[in-house]
Amino acid sequence: MAKYHIAVLPGDGVGKDVMDAAMIVLDHIDLDAEYIYGDVGWEFWKKEGNPLPDRTLELLRETDCCLFGAITSKPPEDAEKELAPELRGKGIKYSSAIVRIRQEFDLYLNMRPCKAYKGNPLNYRDDIDIVVFRENTEGLYAGVEFHPVPDEVKKALMLNEKMRRFENVPNDEMAITCRIFTRKACQRIIRKAFEYAREYGRRSVTIVEKPNVLRETGGMMIREARKIAEEYPDIEYREANVDAMAMWLVKKPQDYDVLVCSNMFGDIISDLAAQLVGGLGFAASANIGDNYALFEPTHGSAPKYAGKYKVNPMAMLLSVKLMLEWLGERDLAERLERAISKVIEEGKVRTYDMGGNNTTLEVAEEVARKLEES
Repeated sequence: MAKYHIAVLPGDGVGKDVMDAAMIVLDHIDLDAEYIYGDVGWEFWKKEGNPLPDRTLELLRETDCCLFGAITSKPPEDAEKELAPELRGKGIKYSSAIVRIRQEFDLYLNMRPCKAYKGNPLNYRDDIDIVVFRENTEGLYAGVEFHPVPDEVKKALMLNEKMRRFENVPNDEMAITCRIFTRKACQRIIRKAFEYAREYGRRSVTIVEKPNVLRETGGMMIREARKIAEEYPDIEYREANVDAMAMWLVKKPQDYDVLVCSNMFGDIISDLAAQLVGGLGFAASANIGDNYALFEPTHGSAPKYAGKYKVNPMAMLLSVKLMLEWLGERDLAERLERAISKVIEEGKVRTYDMGGNNTTLEVAEEVARKLEES
């Protein structure tokens, strides 16, 4: 019986392309694992009205972790148009499969390493090594939204005097998204960041927020961070407003190490940081909870490239590396990262974004060859 049972959800678009690349590399790693494929993505939204079928959730519950490709997501009106005719007009609403998985399994930590590998022609600088810790289940992505706004919600919000200027706005001309923070969520993402910094010898942790404007939510994050920072005197603690952080990441990215953000800010800051080290083709991520984890590249499904095996698979391969680390297979993770580094540094096999003309699978095969040499 295999030691690990890993759910494989290729999704759609280039998710399938990069998952094929991941499996080429995994076939060359001595990992005692069974890979179980599941259904997720736009195809199942159109046919079943659910991009994340219940059978897939059950598969996740029966496995140790998940390797995820990419899925297509569209605005509600466009999603409705693509439903099977018999499903239209029944009030079925599209919701993000990946967000639902994060919330169903309480995958509260979204970790996104942004590292400049030597020889990458797309590097902004060669000395960047940032890890973004993004709170993954709350904030603006909690999904608590209203349109039109119910009378009861509007009446409750009138308790805040700043809501008074919206009193005469018709309910159907107003939309509200709630930014929800809890003390528990703030504490656990911050503590995870400090623990990671200590374990991996990182020098600093920076909280990226906007408490001067978002006083209650941002304020809660900062207050909890200051208390927890006192428990880690060996790690430098910093604070930065999110707008200033965007500027400083362009000006002096080498000065930063571990960044901690709420959900929306983390989504934005991690994409900025990814561009500094080559773009989303190098942007891996880990969605981690106390009992389960999902690993995925952060790029989208890029439908126009689907099946062409054109896109860069490095983000997916680096996500495999994160999965191996989480499983406790540190030696295998280090071997894989060395192989990836060698391919990037040699520059003989590259996808189009790096100035090459190799396919997704050819890059994966070159990484596999380097693994065999190590």
